[in-house]
Amino acid sequence: MAASAESVTTDFDASVRAHLELIESKLLAAVESDNPVLSEAAKHIIEAGGKRFRPQLVVLGSKFGPEAGVGAEARVARGAIVVELTHVASLYHDDVMDDATVRRGSDSANARWGNSLAILVGDYLFARASVLVTDLGIDIVATYAEMFNRLVRGQIAETIGPQEGADPLEHYLQVVADKTASLISVSTKVGGMIAGADAGTQRLLADFGEQLGIVFQLSDDIIDITSDETGKTPGTDLREGVDTLPILLARRSIDPADARLLELLAGERTDDEVDEALGLLRKHPAIAEARADVARRAEAARRILAPLPDGPAKDALSDLCDSVVTRTS
Repeated sequence: MAASAESVTTDFDASVRAHLELIESKLLAAVESDNPVLSEAAKHIIEAGGKRFRPQLVVLGSKFGPEAGVGAEARVARGAIVVELTHVASLYHDDVMDDATVRRGSDSANARWGNSLAILVGDYLFARASVLVTDLGIDIVATYAEMFNRLVRGQIAETIGPQEGADPLEHYLQVVADKTASLISVSTKVGGMIAGADAGTQRLLADFGEQLGIVFQLSDDIIDITSDETGKTPGTDLREGVDTLPILLARRSIDPADARLLELLAGERTDDEVDEALGLLRKHPAIAEARADVARRAEAARRILAPLPDGPAKDALSDLCDSVVTRTS
């Protein structure tokens, strides 16, 4: 007797949860060191929690290969740990560059141990990820290396800013693609690679992850302005002088009523001016425009999934297109 669609979905969800629990149990062990200070600092952000969005994508991507579930669990877990350690390492570096004091509701590593140690811990986590990925095969190593190249290029481009005459919005979208979407793209693709997915499926998974990664970051841009329910202070991007999607859209305004907002967005801002700018941005049409853009990109990501075989894995990826858009933190 064939299993019902509901029971198949329930079994699938349970298997994904079990796999993510396995990954979670191995994350801290992956950064353990014989130096107690290094171990404590390296575990700091991991222990603070997180959505484990990238490991989830590795697991879901692995469901599209013929070797899924056939002794692949340990290798999928390793691939998921590699991408999560890379993500966490980038957070250590980001917090130093942004002079951040809070990460996931706790003191940032740089606030607790100082910039030098925070940078070195980030380097250590990148190194651990590089060691772990070597056991997954040369093709995955090459995929990871190209992603890392893009990630660093994106960080450099964000730091330098757009070249003279360049469109600031196009520059920012490229930064988002390289700095954020590249790792999310690799997450879905590597899951498929580990499970033996064919080249066409790998490309679809990578393209989907790329688009979903852009949606993820642009959604963050909106949350930073509109939500008070995050682990970070609202208006972090404004305080750090980062021109994100809503800010860039607002700057295109020619409405005289926006003169004060444009003045606030034009230069350095005091804390009071950041609060004032937040209030004005929250009521500005740029927020609705940004949300519409994010929704459009999410639908484009969903359409990429069309050629993939129907089933709970495809449904789960499609659902992420909705949850990334509608999340509040």
